[in-house]
Amino acid sequence: MKQYRFGEQAKGVVVTLVLGALGMLPGLTQAASITLYNAQHEQLVNQLAKDFEKETGITVKIRNGEGPALAAQLVAEGAATPADVYFTENSPELMLLEEKGLLGTVDKSTLATVPARYSSPHGNWVGVFARESVLAYNTSKIQPAQLPASVMDLAKPEWKGKVGIAPSDADFLPLVSGVLATRGHEQALVWLKGLKANAQIFDDEEGVIAAVNRGAVATGIINNYYWDRLYTELGKDKTRSAIYHFGHRDIGALVNVSGAGMLKTAHNPEGAQRFLAYLVGEHAQSLMAGGHVGYEYPLRAGVAPDPLLKPFNELEPPTLTLEQLGDDSQAAKLLREAGLL
Repeated sequence: MKQYRFGEQAKGVVVTLVLGALGMLPGLTQAASITLYNAQHEQLVNQLAKDFEKETGITVKIRNGEGPALAAQLVAEGAATPADVYFTENSPELMLLEEKGLLGTVDKSTLATVPARYSSPHGNWVGVFARESVLAYNTSKIQPAQLPASVMDLAKPEWKGKVGIAPSDADFLPLVSGVLATRGHEQALVWLKGLKANAQIFDDEEGVIAAVNRGAVATGIINNYYWDRLYTELGKDKTRSAIYHFGHRDIGALVNVSGAGMLKTAHNPEGAQRFLAYLVGEHAQSLMAGGHVGYEYPLRAGVAPDPLLKPFNELEPPTLTLEQLGDDSQAAKLLREAGLL
Protein backbone atom coordinates (compact mmCIF):
# COMPACT_ATOMS: atom_id res chain seq x y z
CA MET A 1 0.00 0.00 0.00
CA LYS A 2 1.46 3.34 -1.08
CA GLN A 3 1.99 5.90 1.68
CA TYR A 4 1.85 9.66 1.12
CA ARG A 5 3.99 12.08 3.13
CA PHE A 6 2.75 15.53 4.07
CA GLY A 7 5.57 17.50 2.45
CA GLU A 8 7.08 20.80 3.52
CA GLN A 9 5.50 22.64 0.58
CA ALA A 10 2.04 21.43 1.55
CA LYS A 11 2.68 22.37 5.16
CA GLY A 12 3.62 25.87 4.04
CA VAL A 13 0.37 26.26 2.13
CA VAL A 14 -1.68 25.20 5.16
CA VAL A 15 0.25 27.51 7.49
CA THR A 16 -0.26 30.41 5.08
CA LEU A 17 -4.00 29.81 4.88
CA VAL A 18 -4.36 29.46 8.65
CA LEU A 19 -2.36 32.60 9.41
CA GLY A 20 -4.31 34.53 6.81
CA ALA A 21 -7.60 33.41 8.31
CA LEU A 22 -6.42 34.43 11.78
CA GLY A 23 -5.32 37.85 10.54
CA MET A 24 -1.68 37.18 11.43
CA LEU A 25 -0.08 37.34 7.99
CA PRO A 26 0.90 40.93 7.09
CA GLY A 27 0.86 40.46 3.34
CA LEU A 28 -2.72 39.24 3.34
CA THR A 29 -4.26 41.46 6.00
CA GLN A 30 -2.72 44.66 4.64
CA ALA A 31 -4.14 44.05 1.19
CA ALA A 32 -7.60 43.75 2.69
CA SER A 33 -7.81 47.23 4.24
CA ILE A 34 -6.47 50.77 4.52
CA THR A 35 -6.77 53.24 7.38
CA LEU A 36 -7.96 56.70 6.36
CA TYR A 37 -7.50 59.76 8.54
CA ASN A 38 -10.35 61.89 7.25
CA ALA A 39 -10.96 65.62 7.68
CA GLN A 40 -13.39 65.92 4.78
CA HIS A 41 -17.20 65.82 5.09
CA GLU A 42 -18.04 62.56 6.86
CA GLN A 43 -21.21 61.88 4.88
CA LEU A 44 -19.41 62.36 1.57
CA VAL A 45 -16.38 60.26 2.53
CA ASN A 46 -18.54 57.45 3.88
CA GLN A 47 -20.26 57.33 0.51
CA LEU A 48 -16.97 57.34 -1.38
CA ALA A 49 -15.42 54.72 0.91
CA LYS A 50 -18.31 52.31 0.41
CA ASP A 51 -18.10 52.77 -3.35
CA PHE A 52 -14.32 52.16 -3.27
CA GLU A 53 -14.80 49.02 -1.16
CA LYS A 54 -17.35 47.71 -3.62
CA GLU A 55 -15.05 48.44 -6.56
CA THR A 56 -11.81 47.05 -5.09
CA GLY A 57 -12.65 44.77 -2.17
CA ILE A 58 -10.36 46.89 0.04
CA THR A 59 -11.96 47.90 3.36
CA VAL A 60 -11.55 51.55 4.40
CA LYS A 61 -11.22 52.10 8.15
CA ILE A 62 -12.03 55.74 8.79
CA ARG A 63 -10.92 58.01 11.63
CA ASN A 64 -12.67 61.38 11.41
CA GLY A 65 -11.51 64.69 12.82
CA GLU A 66 -10.68 68.32 12.10
CA GLY A 67 -7.91 68.84 9.56
CA PRO A 68 -5.36 70.67 11.75
CA ALA A 69 -5.96 68.28 14.67
CA LEU A 70 -5.49 65.17 12.53
CA ALA A 71 -2.39 66.66 10.90
CA ALA A 72 -0.94 67.39 14.36
CA GLN A 73 -1.79 63.83 15.39
CA LEU A 74 0.07 62.46 12.37
CA VAL A 75 3.10 64.57 13.24
CA ALA A 76 2.98 63.28 16.83
CA GLU A 77 2.54 59.65 15.76
CA GLY A 78 5.34 59.80 13.21
CA ALA A 79 6.41 56.39 11.91
CA ALA A 80 4.10 54.68 14.41
CA THR A 81 0.91 56.00 12.81
CA PRO A 82 -1.65 53.43 11.67
CA ALA A 83 -2.76 55.79 8.87
CA ASP A 84 -2.31 54.88 5.23
CA VAL A 85 -4.03 57.94 3.73
CA TYR A 86 -4.79 61.47 4.93
CA PHE A 87 -7.68 63.29 3.25
CA THR A 88 -8.41 66.86 4.25
CA GLU A 89 -10.33 69.98 3.26
CA ASN A 90 -7.46 72.45 3.01
CA SER A 91 -4.02 72.30 1.41
CA PRO A 92 -2.01 73.87 4.28
CA GLU A 93 -2.42 70.75 6.41
CA LEU A 94 -1.00 68.64 3.58
CA MET A 95 1.84 71.12 3.07
CA LEU A 96 2.69 70.74 6.76
CA LEU A 97 2.94 66.96 6.48
CA GLU A 98 4.98 67.34 3.30
CA GLU A 99 7.41 69.68 5.06
CA LYS A 100 7.75 67.17 7.90
CA GLY A 101 8.65 64.44 5.40
CA LEU A 102 5.69 62.27 6.38
CA LEU A 103 4.11 61.79 2.95
CA GLY A 104 5.10 59.35 0.24
CA THR A 105 5.08 60.04 -3.49
CA VAL A 106 1.78 59.85 -5.35
CA ASP A 107 1.74 57.80 -8.56
CA LYS A 108 2.44 60.02 -11.58
CA SER A 109 -0.66 58.75 -13.37
CA THR A 110 -2.80 59.92 -10.47
CA LEU A 111 -1.14 63.34 -10.33
CA ALA A 112 -1.64 63.75 -14.08
CA THR A 113 -5.42 63.49 -13.64
CA VAL A 114 -5.80 67.01 -12.21
CA PRO A 115 -4.07 70.32 -13.12
CA ALA A 116 -0.64 70.47 -11.48
CA ARG A 117 -1.34 73.80 -9.73
CA TYR A 118 -3.88 72.06 -7.47
CA SER A 119 -1.53 69.36 -6.17
CA SER A 120 1.69 69.14 -4.20
CA PRO A 121 4.57 70.97 -5.86
CA HIS A 122 6.73 67.93 -5.09
CA GLY A 123 4.28 65.14 -5.88
CA ASN A 124 3.47 64.21 -2.28
CA TRP A 125 -0.30 64.69 -2.41
CA VAL A 126 -3.00 65.14 -5.02
CA GLY A 127 -5.74 67.79 -5.22
CA VAL A 128 -9.22 66.25 -5.23
CA PHE A 129 -11.84 69.01 -4.87
CA ALA A 130 -11.87 72.81 -4.56
CA ARG A 131 -14.12 75.40 -2.96
CA GLU A 132 -14.22 79.19 -2.83
CA SER A 133 -14.16 81.68 -0.01
CA VAL A 134 -17.25 83.91 -0.28
CA LEU A 135 -19.24 86.49 1.63
CA ALA A 136 -22.75 85.43 2.64
CA TYR A 137 -25.26 88.22 3.16
CA ASN A 138 -28.82 88.57 4.40
CA THR A 139 -30.91 89.79 1.47
CA SER A 140 -33.27 91.84 3.65
CA LYS A 141 -30.49 93.61 5.55
CA ILE A 142 -28.11 94.53 2.78
CA GLN A 143 -28.18 94.97 -0.98
CA PRO A 144 -25.51 93.65 -3.38
CA ALA A 145 -24.48 97.19 -4.32
CA GLN A 146 -23.59 97.84 -0.66
CA LEU A 147 -21.21 94.90 -0.40
CA PRO A 148 -17.46 95.60 -0.15
CA ALA A 149 -15.08 95.39 -3.09
CA SER A 150 -12.54 93.52 -0.96
CA VAL A 151 -12.66 91.23 2.06
CA MET A 152 -10.08 93.61 3.57
CA ASP A 153 -12.79 96.31 3.75
CA LEU A 154 -14.66 94.34 6.42
CA ALA A 155 -12.12 95.56 8.96
CA LYS A 156 -13.15 99.19 8.39
CA PRO A 157 -15.26 100.97 11.07
CA GLU A 158 -18.37 101.15 8.85
CA TRP A 159 -18.70 97.36 9.09
CA LYS A 160 -18.86 97.25 12.87
CA GLY A 161 -21.55 94.81 13.98
CA LYS A 162 -22.30 93.77 10.41
CA VAL A 163 -20.06 90.76 9.86
CA GLY A 164 -19.75 87.25 11.29
CA ILE A 165 -16.60 85.13 11.37
CA ALA A 166 -15.48 81.79 12.82
CA PRO A 167 -11.75 82.27 13.50
CA SER A 168 -11.38 78.87 15.18
CA ASP A 169 -12.84 77.02 12.18
CA ALA A 170 -10.18 75.23 10.11
CA ASP A 171 -11.65 76.78 6.95
CA PHE A 172 -10.81 80.30 8.15
CA LEU A 173 -7.09 79.60 8.52
CA PRO A 174 -6.23 79.50 4.78
CA LEU A 175 -7.85 82.90 4.27
CA VAL A 176 -5.62 84.34 6.99
CA SER A 177 -2.63 82.63 5.38
CA GLY A 178 -3.63 84.19 2.06
CA VAL A 179 -3.83 87.68 3.54
CA LEU A 180 -0.47 87.13 5.22
CA ALA A 181 1.12 85.94 1.96
CA THR A 182 -0.21 88.85 -0.11
CA ARG A 183 -0.22 91.74 2.38
CA GLY A 184 2.46 90.89 4.92
CA HIS A 185 2.38 90.52 8.70
CA GLU A 186 1.52 94.08 9.70
CA GLN A 187 -1.39 94.55 7.31
CA ALA A 188 -2.72 91.10 8.13
CA LEU A 189 -2.61 91.87 11.83
CA VAL A 190 -4.39 95.22 11.34
CA TRP A 191 -7.07 93.41 9.31
CA LEU A 192 -7.61 90.78 11.98
CA LYS A 193 -7.79 93.34 14.77
CA GLY A 194 -10.34 95.27 12.70
CA LEU A 195 -12.37 92.10 12.28
CA LYS A 196 -12.21 91.45 16.01
CA ALA A 197 -13.62 94.94 16.65
CA ASN A 198 -16.34 94.58 14.02
CA ALA A 199 -17.41 90.96 14.01
CA GLN A 200 -19.69 88.62 15.85
CA ILE A 201 -17.69 85.48 16.62
CA PHE A 202 -19.06 81.99 15.97
CA ASP A 203 -17.71 78.53 16.69
CA ASP A 204 -17.82 77.41 13.06
CA GLU A 205 -18.89 78.55 9.62
CA GLU A 206 -22.15 76.61 9.86
CA GLY A 207 -22.99 78.95 12.74
CA VAL A 208 -22.01 81.95 10.62
CA ILE A 209 -24.30 81.12 7.72
CA ALA A 210 -27.18 80.19 10.02
CA ALA A 211 -26.88 83.59 11.73
CA VAL A 212 -26.72 85.42 8.42
CA ASN A 213 -29.77 83.58 7.12
CA ARG A 214 -31.90 84.39 10.17
CA GLY A 215 -30.77 88.03 10.17
CA ALA A 216 -28.70 87.99 13.35
CA VAL A 217 -25.82 89.45 11.35
CA ALA A 218 -25.79 91.12 7.93
CA THR A 219 -22.82 89.33 6.38
CA GLY A 220 -20.44 86.47 7.10
CA ILE A 221 -17.19 85.07 5.73
CA ILE A 222 -17.62 81.41 4.78
CA ASN A 223 -16.64 78.80 2.22
CA ASN A 224 -19.26 78.50 -0.51
CA TYR A 225 -20.50 75.02 0.39
CA TYR A 226 -21.93 76.12 3.74
CA TRP A 227 -24.48 78.30 1.99
CA ASP A 228 -25.16 75.66 -0.69
CA ARG A 229 -25.93 73.04 1.95
CA LEU A 230 -28.22 75.43 3.87
CA TYR A 231 -30.07 76.34 0.67
CA THR A 232 -30.60 72.66 -0.13
CA GLU A 233 -31.86 71.99 3.38
CA LEU A 234 -34.23 74.97 3.64
CA GLY A 235 -35.32 75.43 0.04
CA LYS A 236 -35.68 78.65 -1.90
CA ASP A 237 -38.68 79.98 0.05
CA LYS A 238 -36.97 79.76 3.45
CA THR A 239 -33.56 80.97 2.37
CA ARG A 240 -33.09 84.60 3.36
CA SER A 241 -29.49 84.87 2.25
CA ALA A 242 -27.25 84.75 -0.81
CA ILE A 243 -23.54 84.56 -1.51
CA TYR A 244 -21.32 87.25 -2.96
CA HIS A 245 -18.20 86.38 -4.95
CA PHE A 246 -15.32 88.82 -4.58
CA GLY A 247 -13.80 89.75 -7.94
CA HIS A 248 -10.63 91.24 -9.39
CA ARG A 249 -8.38 88.54 -7.86
CA ASP A 250 -9.21 89.72 -4.35
CA ILE A 251 -7.88 87.51 -1.57
CA GLY A 252 -11.50 87.14 -0.42
CA ALA A 253 -12.08 84.94 -3.48
CA LEU A 254 -9.43 82.44 -2.39
CA VAL A 255 -9.91 78.96 -3.83
CA ASN A 256 -9.08 76.29 -1.25
CA VAL A 257 -7.98 72.83 -2.34
CA SER A 258 -9.06 69.60 -0.67
CA GLY A 259 -6.45 66.90 -1.19
CA ALA A 260 -5.18 63.52 -0.12
CA GLY A 261 -1.80 61.93 0.35
CA MET A 262 -0.29 58.57 1.29
CA LEU A 263 1.76 58.34 4.45
CA LYS A 264 5.38 57.34 3.82
CA THR A 265 4.91 54.62 6.47
CA ALA A 266 1.66 53.29 4.97
CA HIS A 267 1.02 49.66 5.91
CA ASN A 268 -0.75 49.08 2.60
CA PRO A 269 0.90 51.41 0.05
CA GLU A 270 -0.70 49.65 -2.90
CA GLY A 271 -4.17 50.05 -1.42
CA ALA A 272 -3.39 53.67 -0.52
CA GLN A 273 -2.32 54.47 -4.07
CA ARG A 274 -5.47 52.83 -5.41
CA PHE A 275 -7.59 54.99 -3.10
CA LEU A 276 -5.84 58.19 -4.24
CA ALA A 277 -6.36 57.20 -7.88
CA TYR A 278 -10.01 56.42 -7.11
CA LEU A 279 -10.61 59.89 -5.57
CA VAL A 280 -9.61 61.66 -8.78
CA GLY A 281 -11.22 59.10 -11.06
CA GLU A 282 -14.20 60.08 -13.18
CA HIS A 283 -16.65 57.89 -11.23
CA ALA A 284 -15.77 59.28 -7.78
CA GLN A 285 -15.60 62.87 -9.02
CA SER A 286 -19.01 62.52 -10.68
CA LEU A 287 -20.41 60.86 -7.55
CA MET A 288 -19.24 63.78 -5.47
CA ALA A 289 -20.45 66.43 -7.90
CA GLY A 290 -23.94 64.96 -8.10
CA GLY A 291 -24.31 63.96 -4.46
CA HIS A 292 -25.76 67.24 -3.09
CA VAL A 293 -23.51 66.83 -0.03
CA GLY A 294 -20.09 68.45 -0.45
CA TYR A 295 -20.87 71.19 -3.00
CA GLU A 296 -17.24 71.41 -4.01
CA TYR A 297 -15.69 71.67 -7.46
CA PRO A 298 -14.35 68.42 -8.93
CA LEU A 299 -10.79 68.97 -10.15
CA ARG A 300 -10.84 66.29 -12.81
CA ALA A 301 -11.34 67.83 -16.25
CA GLY A 302 -14.69 67.14 -17.86
CA VAL A 303 -16.66 66.57 -14.64
CA ALA A 304 -19.23 69.35 -14.13
CA PRO A 305 -19.91 70.68 -10.62
CA ASP A 306 -23.35 70.85 -9.04
CA PRO A 307 -25.51 73.38 -10.98
CA LEU A 308 -25.98 75.35 -7.75
CA LEU A 309 -22.32 76.41 -7.91
CA LYS A 310 -21.00 79.30 -9.96
CA PRO A 311 -19.02 77.87 -12.91
CA PHE A 312 -15.44 77.23 -11.87
CA ASN A 313 -13.99 79.08 -14.85
CA GLU A 314 -15.91 82.23 -13.84
CA LEU A 315 -14.28 82.49 -10.41
CA GLU A 316 -11.61 85.15 -9.95
CA PRO A 317 -9.25 83.82 -7.27
CA PRO A 318 -6.00 85.58 -6.35
CA THR A 319 -2.84 84.45 -8.11
CA LEU A 320 -1.39 82.59 -5.15
CA THR A 321 0.42 79.26 -5.30
CA LEU A 322 -0.04 76.48 -2.76
CA GLU A 323 3.55 76.99 -1.65
CA GLN A 324 2.87 80.69 -1.04
CA LEU A 325 -0.24 79.79 0.94
CA GLY A 326 1.96 77.64 3.15
CA ASP A 327 1.13 75.44 6.11
CA ASP A 328 -1.09 77.73 8.26
CA SER A 329 1.39 77.78 11.17
CA GLN A 330 1.92 81.54 10.89
CA ALA A 331 -1.81 82.13 10.43
CA ALA A 332 -2.56 80.48 13.76
CA LYS A 333 0.07 82.61 15.49
CA LEU A 334 -1.38 85.74 13.89
CA LEU A 335 -4.90 84.90 15.05
CA ARG A 336 -3.60 84.50 18.60
CA GLU A 337 -1.70 87.78 18.33
CA ALA A 338 -4.93 89.51 17.24
CA GLY A 339 -6.81 88.00 20.17
CA LEU A 340 -9.10 85.89 18.00
CA LEU A 341 -7.90 82.53 19.36
